[in-house]
Amino acid sequence: MADVLKDENDKFDLNQIFKLFFSMDFHNTFYSIMALSAFTLLLNIPFGYARSKTRRYSLRWFLYIHIPIPFIFIARTISHISIKYIPIFILAAVIGQILGGKLEF
Repeated sequence: MADVLKDENDKFDLNQIFKLFFSMDFHNTFYSIMALSAFTLLLNIPFGYARSKTRRYSLRWFLYIHIPIPFIFIARTISHISIKYIPIFILAAVIGQILGGKLEF
């Protein structure tokens, strides 16, 4: 890595460091993670509402928790978000289920 950052005169090239650092595309990944987290939360709110109206540990209760998972997986796969961000999406899904369960119409 050190030889990548040096130019032909054997000095560190600040321009190369700048290119290396800003080619990582941090902003697009961050916005993708935030958008997918919002999608996960909003998707789980109606399922949390439906889950709260069913008998606990029944088949419907189980399905209302697990039906959104394939949609979140497909969205994460399409947006090329790494597997290391899954805990953020799990947290968003749990918050969406809890908020949906607290809704009353």
